Amino acid sequence: MAGAMESEEQARIRFQLELEFVQCLANPNYLNFLAQRGYLQEKPFVNYLKYLLYWKDPEYAKYLKYPQSLHMLELLQYEHFRKELVNAQCAKFIDEQQLLHWQHYSRKRMRMQQALAEQQQSNAAPK
Repeated sequence: MAGAMESEEQARIRFQLELEFVQCLANPNYLNFLAQRGYLQEKPFVNYLKYLLYWKDPEYAKYLKYPQSLHMLELLQYEHFRKELVNAQCAKFIDEQQLLHWQHYSRKRMRMQQALAEQQQSNAAPK
């Protein structure tokens, strides 16, 4: 049974591979690719997606560069969503919604930074 335990190096490699794969789930075109090739209907693959939910734990989520991948991972738990991804229009819609979200977030962040800078200037001004 000595071979049954994962070595530290194997655990590190598995961590890196799973991190990369989970982040790939943020790409709706990749999800469409998986759906069109039937992976999202295969029971072992669906079970793997369920296993990957541990990435939602803050201990692991902090390593993600693309947090929207967690939302996609959550949606992939639903059969209806997995079936809809076969349609390229579904992937295009998700892609557009992500873009709109990023644009809104960027504008909102810029306004918040400007307001903070103005507040700091007014606080620093002599009275």
